[in-house]
Amino acid sequence: MKRWYETLFENYARKYDEENFVQGTAGECDFIERELAGDNSLRILDVGCGTGRHAIELARRGYRVTGIDLSEAQLRRAREKAAGAGVDVDFRRHDARDLPFAGEFDMAIMMCEGGFPLMETDEMNYKILENVTEAMRSPATFIFTTLNGLFPLFHSVEKFGQETSKEGNATYRANKFDLMTFRDYNITEFTDDDGNRHEIHCNERYYVPSEITWLLKSLGFRDIGIYGARMGAFSREHALRTDDFEMLVTCRK
Repeated sequence: MKRWYETLFENYARKYDEENFVQGTAGECDFIERELAGDNSLRILDVGCGTGRHAIELARRGYRVTGIDLSEAQLRRAREKAAGAGVDVDFRRHDARDLPFAGEFDMAIMMCEGGFPLMETDEMNYKILENVTEAMRSPATFIFTTLNGLFPLFHSVEKFGQETSKEGNATYRANKFDLMTFRDYNITEFTDDDGNRHEIHCNERYYVPSEITWLLKSLGFRDIGIYGARMGAFSREHALRTDDFEMLVTCRK
């Protein structure tokens, strides 16, 4: 039986590129580039790269990028876009919980949830962090975004989805946030690339800053910073707030 995220992304590449939450790519890559100090000799691993928006933009700027994703449909779209942009990105199909890399990358990025925290269990999510850690050299930088567990304590996830969605985007309803597991359960409705309408039951894990800090420390990371992830405007100046839907995490190995 397919997991909800496999069903969602099996024929949803072009529609995914129209979602409101994927429109801040250039500004987000500005932040990534600043964290690299503009050194485009460094190798970058893009985990859960989707249709390749960050990988392609970074390749345009001269960086060597490997993008991995579980969805072959997303990767096909990524390869099409890279060819159209005239850039070379090494896109590969891999499960982020089982990566073949060992000490190969100077930076790893994992944007817009990028697999973590979509997994069914905390152990699976942790496995992603372990595999990303193993793929990186030392020293190296890790940047990712994840769902802010402070948000649903003060705000409605369902209302947020309704207020930020545009016509044609996926919609979310019947949200139920479990205080014991920090998982949001919802029914997601979306139209695939062939115009077919789908309804799937999803759940995602929200994390509070102290959890992320502990997880990263347990893997040997240091210089851990957690900020508010403002779409298209990532910055260390944005202190995390309860109304930030996502958090931006930076750390060094």
